[in-house]
Amino acid sequence: MQEVVLSLLVFLAGLPALDANDPEDKNSPFYYDWHSLQIGGVICAVVLCGIGVIVLLSGKCKCKFSQKPSHRAGEAPPLITPGSA
Repeated sequence: MQEVVLSLLVFLAGLPALDANDPEDKNSPFYYDWHSLQIGGVICAVVLCGIGVIVLLSGKCKCKFSQKPSHRAGEAPPLITPGSA
């Protein structure tokens, strides 16, 4: 039964490809210039990666893991503290 359902799903998924327009039809609303899209994606990825590296190396983002979290007055201290086990 699973094989029949799987083959039916594969057939239905491939059915639009049988009725597809000519891929070189530039007037089609579903024509994409894949080369320009790929180049734009690579440029966007390089810019975002560069910005990430600049932010990390700028020293503006400093993680403060060595500080203990402050407790409010009236709250009980945590029952489990680091190193108590």
